[in-house]
Amino acid sequence: MNSGNIVLESVFDIAMTILPFLLAVMVFVCLIRAIKGPRVADRIVAINMMGTMTMVIIAILSVKMNEGYLVDICIIYAMISFLAVTLLTKVYMGVYAERQKKKETEKKEEGQHDRTTVD
Repeated sequence: MNSGNIVLESVFDIAMTILPFLLAVMVFVCLIRAIKGPRVADRIVAINMMGTMTMVIIAILSVKMNEGYLVDICIIYAMISFLAVTLLTKVYMGVYAERQKKKETEKKEEGQHDRTTVD
């Protein structure tokens, strides 16, 4: 019975060692997606995923190192990441609305220009 616990503890220790490296590779892949795009929404989602994976890495390190203060850092990082994604989304929506308004204005001007040339 005790040997089963030793095996589980060693598997747990190996997993807690490998997972942060695997997540770091995934964060790098998300960074590539955030740079390449192709759309702004893809970039925002990639940045959000990077923040979430960073929080998971901090939480795993907290468990592995048995340090409780890292959980507090993880919570603070979650709040900052949420605010950053919310701010990016708000800025993007403002830019998008401005572009839409500009397109509508151009269409109206183009329609008025067509009517004056026909008359």
